[in-house]
Amino acid sequence: MEKDLTKGPILKTLLLFAFPMILGNLLQQIYNITDTIIVGRFLGSGALAAVGSTYTLMTFLTSVMIGLYMGCGALFSMHYGAGHPDRMKECMWVSFWLICTVTLVMYLIVFAGTDGILKLLQTPADIYSLMRTYSRIIFIGIGFTFLYNYFAFVLRAVGNSVLPLIFLAISSILNIALDLWFVLGLHLGVGGAAGATVIAQAVAGIGISIAALRKNPQLFPSKEQRIFAGKPLRR
Repeated sequence: MEKDLTKGPILKTLLLFAFPMILGNLLQQIYNITDTIIVGRFLGSGALAAVGSTYTLMTFLTSVMIGLYMGCGALFSMHYGAGHPDRMKECMWVSFWLICTVTLVMYLIVFAGTDGILKLLQTPADIYSLMRTYSRIIFIGIGFTFLYNYFAFVLRAVGNSVLPLIFLAISSILNIALDLWFVLGLHLGVGGAAGATVIAQAVAGIGISIAALRKNPQLFPSKEQRIFAGKPLRR
């Protein structure tokens, strides 16, 4: 599943590498649309408004993290392609804890300041409780989003864009199934819809972490490479 992007015809190699990433983006849209359809169809307009508003906030928060992943992923790819695995591992170690720290800060902000954030967004009174319930649960998934995206960018850096797609597909299917079960079967409301999403994110995040570590153990830092060097952090 890994492709050496430094060899062979450029156009063909890039297309084969990019195609799973394009499919992944389409899956992500289907994932979001399905949530909206199920909530809007079976829980009403108030629940749909709560989910839609929280999704916008989550997109803002995760965009900060995705920007960090993309920057770190570029460094991973440069070092890997240049044949400097030791430098890549140092960057991986530093970037993991850097983004982990940002994730923890986000947790503190969103859980300690949920009510303040909802008031800042001028959340209408009639959906306030729904949005608070949904957001408090959905924010739990930030950590799993961190795991999935971090290891997805590590794998893509070494030419493997298929494995991240596989786990995203599993997550999407699981989210749809759990959404229907929690909302229609167990009647858990917006909390059930949020819980379904978090469980699906957990499966993707933990699953890709285990798969990446097992499939590419040589890529991950040894004890000597687990250092917080200033240069990789600045880059």
